[in-house]
Amino acid sequence: VQLQASGGGLVQAGGSLRLSCAASGGTFDNYNMGWFRQTPGKEREFVAAIAGSGDSTDYAESVKGRFTISRDNAKSTVYLQMNSMNPEDTAVYYCGASRWGIRLLNTPTRYDYWGQGTQVTVSS
Repeated sequence: VQLQASGGGLVQAGGSLRLSCAASGGTFDNYNMGWFRQTPGKEREFVAAIAGSGDSTDYAESVKGRFTISRDNAKSTVYLQMNSMNPEDTAVYYCGASRWGIRLLNTPTRYDYWGQGTQVTVSS
């Protein structure tokens, strides 16, 4: 499975961005999908995850109520809508594909495939 993340950029605090992650080379709805983020010198941090069917999601506490993960299995794409952004959201965002259960997807080692990352910068 190949994953291609896009949609990053520069946004002001309080603004919004939508990230996309397009998958190819596999049966997309067989995979639960997740978004992580990483800043220099820190470990990859869980942001959100969604089940293959799209009927179950999980979020990090830091983004609950601001970020929404969704997927379109017909397009083999997962999205991360980010609202009310703040400078602490600045990071490289990665999408991943996993066969672990939805409640076990907050650990990066449980992912089988990763996209290349997209930079998100939030200015104050």
